[in-house]
Amino acid sequence: MKKYKIREKLKLYIDRIIEYSTPKLKRLFIVLKRKWKKHHLTKFLILFMLVISLGFSVYLAILAKSANVNSLHAGLAQSTFIIDDNGEEAGTLYAQKGTFIEIDAMSENIADAVIATEDQRFHSHRGFDPIGLGRAAFGYLINRGQIVGGGSTITQQLAKNAYLSADQTIMRKLKELFLAIEIEKNYSKNQILEMYLNNAYFGNGVWGVEDASAKYFGKSAQEITVPEAATFAAILKAPSHYNPLDDYERSIERRNVVLKLMEDTEVISTEEKTAFQESGLTLVDRYDRKDGYRYPYYFDAVTNEANNRYGIEEEDLLNNGYTVYTSLNQTHQQQMDAVYENNDLFESAKDGTLAQSASVALNPKTGGVTAVVGGRGDYTFRGLNRATQSRRQPGSVIKPLGVYAPALEEGYSPYSMLVDEELTYGETNYNPTNLSGTYQGEVPMYEALSDSLNAPTAWLLNEIGIDKGIRKLDRFGIKVADDERELGAISLGGMKTGVSPLQIASAYSVFPNDGLKADPHFITKIVDATGAIIVDNTEVKSERVLSSDVSNQMNSMLLSVFESGTARNNQPNGYKVAGKTGTTQTENGVGATDQWIVGYTPDIVVASWTGFDINDYSLTTYSSQGIGMVLKAQMEGILPHTEQSTFLVEEAGEGYQEEEPSIFDQFTGGMEEAGERVREGASLFKNKTSELFEQFRNRSKNE
Repeated sequence: MKKYKIREKLKLYIDRIIEYSTPKLKRLFIVLKRKWKKHHLTKFLILFMLVISLGFSVYLAILAKSANVNSLHAGLAQSTFIIDDNGEEAGTLYAQKGTFIEIDAMSENIADAVIATEDQRFHSHRGFDPIGLGRAAFGYLINRGQIVGGGSTITQQLAKNAYLSADQTIMRKLKELFLAIEIEKNYSKNQILEMYLNNAYFGNGVWGVEDASAKYFGKSAQEITVPEAATFAAILKAPSHYNPLDDYERSIERRNVVLKLMEDTEVISTEEKTAFQESGLTLVDRYDRKDGYRYPYYFDAVTNEANNRYGIEEEDLLNNGYTVYTSLNQTHQQQMDAVYENNDLFESAKDGTLAQSASVALNPKTGGVTAVVGGRGDYTFRGLNRATQSRRQPGSVIKPLGVYAPALEEGYSPYSMLVDEELTYGETNYNPTNLSGTYQGEVPMYEALSDSLNAPTAWLLNEIGIDKGIRKLDRFGIKVADDERELGAISLGGMKTGVSPLQIASAYSVFPNDGLKADPHFITKIVDATGAIIVDNTEVKSERVLSSDVSNQMNSMLLSVFESGTARNNQPNGYKVAGKTGTTQTENGVGATDQWIVGYTPDIVVASWTGFDINDYSLTTYSSQGIGMVLKAQMEGILPHTEQSTFLVEEAGEGYQEEEPSIFDQFTGGMEEAGERVREGASLFKNKTSELFEQFRNRSKNE
């Protein structure tokens, strides 16, 4: 009863509002109508709509022009090839294309069936069919603004397959229309049909009529009969729904509909239609997929670099017939792949979960990546590449970059004595400890580095200043977040954001390259299907990070790591290697979360990492026993295929003699050191100026 009274009161209130507002709305409408007529607003509205339509049409026309349809045929006919550092073909990228054949190599039955089904006025229109568009527009209206397909000519479908997504939107339809007009201007009907039939998807991972003929009927496209051609035309409507391998009966039903359409367009007679509809299909699968994706992690990285650095979309790169020149060394890659196939070198959890791993090999002189592996176990197409995309705590491999190199620049030498005691630092009482739990009081710098002692490393960074370490890491290509400006993060690698193996390899390439850091890259050049060079990265781009003198001193100390330090068991047989190991401990101190090792010669740098993707698991060995053996095996496979250059210095330690630099070396070293000081001074001035400005602004606000 109470609800009824409320409803009645509400109804009465609404009636009063309507009664009061109706006369006012009528008067307002009359005034607006007079104003509208007086100022001819209808004409202005029509003019405005025409201007908008014209502008939109111009935009779409420009968009169609910029699509470069002149190269469409070449792009569809050619796969995207990957070329190695010797100029030899290394493989092809996965693409939505099959074996490209000319129209003359196809049975005429295929073209007849497809035209009868998809675009009966194909030979008479100029890219779009007004009748089909009208039918599609009517469907759009009766389906309340939902585009349900239809109305697209073969040329429009080619434009969609080659350039656009499958989204059913008005914008995509309009783009498709203008692209189709542009395609018709540049190609004959036979060329358009040839491109369409070679680029169409026929289900079961098969593109193009030649591969579809082998997949479904075990023959070439030249030999396809009328019923088989009608089956192809049937598949085009919904490849996963109407292909005969997945649903034979449904495919036959749709094929018979196509045969009726072929009769209607007088391609076949009524008698032939009846006979063909009563016949079955003999299915034979002789399709042999040629997998050119030979080095999946490397090819993935090439695709990512083309997109991220040069703005080439993945679909464009895969489908438009580029030739991509790279730094890939197939021998290096094959040797690295062979090591990763040996599961005995890697750990696994008790439940069988694989410890993951990743490695990068890089030419220090050019910065070109010669080999890469991004994971263990089953490969996922375009999945996570741990060598380039994962970020893990670097542990002790950060020490040479953020502590020892800047310390040498501050006047320390490999034989400078460092304090090796258990000390605490800062307000947090940070307390770095040596893994062995023992301390010598004092230790030479080279020994602190080769034995990876934590206490003297933290003491040294504290002495030179954490800001110097951060600035030097930035020069090495490793950014430090604001919340990681801590002694432990910079000196011992306890960073939260972490680094990738590629970043570490690139940073260490400075040491064997005389203090220069070459830009790390996979791609050296990209040529499109017409032969035009669209990316040229053949010129080495490098910047000085260290002086020659400092880089030589670093080489001497890092040689001692493999000679007598933490990596002494990982020296490849018959070769002298420099580098560093690194380990990050679990929170409870039992086992390791990450293991790192870097090994290099003047010709190659290899950085390797291992750990679990899920932190519920941990590694049970030390770096020298785990990832160290992986690096040793890689180096023994790769180094025979390098120039085998030797270091200009010996390892630091017993018997080591520092050569007196020549006058020229002293002069150039002094100039390099002066330049470094200027750069550091400029950076410091910028930081201090920003701080002063911020203080002034805050004081002004408070006043």
